[in-house]
Amino acid sequence: MEKKAKKIPRQPATARRKDVSAMVEDIVGCKWSLSVLRLVRDGVNRPGAMQKAVDGLSTKVLNERLRKLQRFGIVEKHAYPEIPPRVEYQLTDFGARFSSLLDGVASLQGWLDAKP
Repeated sequence: MEKKAKKIPRQPATARRKDVSAMVEDIVGCKWSLSVLRLVRDGVNRPGAMQKAVDGLSTKVLNERLRKLQRFGIVEKHAYPEIPPRVEYQLTDFGARFSSLLDGVASLQGWLDAKP
């Protein structure tokens, strides 16, 4: 009699990858990741609205960035059983803390803009 493999629940990416500096490097190194993170933080939760909000952001790249943010445990995807299907993204608790990086970037930009 063959035993069935036990399904092990996946740990969130934040539990698997504790090196936050490597995570920041990976996300900041992607051209659109901070823009997508900023949109979700600002309440733009649907992929179509995200794509319209950022000139030049393709569907393929948007989906790649959203998957990466999910993999790191920064955003979570909510799919609604409607016709047509509706998908929204929300920050996780970790994502809300992580997105504070955007405040630091904005502060640094403000400082640079104020310099003569």
